[in-house]
Amino acid sequence: MTGLLERIGVRTEIKGCLKEGDIYLEIQCDQEGILIGKHGRTLESLQFLINRMVNKRLKESVRVVLDIDDYRKRRAETLKKMALGLGERAKRIGHALTIGPFNAHDRRIVHITLQEDPGLRTESFGEGPLKKISIIPKVNEGGE
Repeated sequence: MTGLLERIGVRTEIKGCLKEGDIYLEIQCDQEGILIGKHGRTLESLQFLINRMVNKRLKESVRVVLDIDDYRKRRAETLKKMALGLGERAKRIGHALTIGPFNAHDRRIVHITLQEDPGLRTESFGEGPLKKISIIPKVNEGGE
């Protein structure tokens, strides 16, 4: 990881740990925006690359999770707040709202956040890794 980031031209400090069989790498740097990218897409790409590089050399597959200056935690909180607000809005206006596109990790956060609300259901749709989410009030299900 250090070599890859040096080639990009970003000075970083990387701390790693093992959690439940996954390798977690926390990256600290002064140019976090470059490494995170819009909605974390550069971070996802870096994570994909490092997973491919690591697993190419190992006999058993291992998952490598990258985070930059606690971005994943901040992103999860933002998504939860957004999902709750849009869920309330969907119930108030009485019809489905479509949001996205999101990667699988972000979609999972939205679905889990809203599954606790008995007045809502969620569905993912679309092709490829980035999909949209419908937030659907249950009172409107008969008319869909």
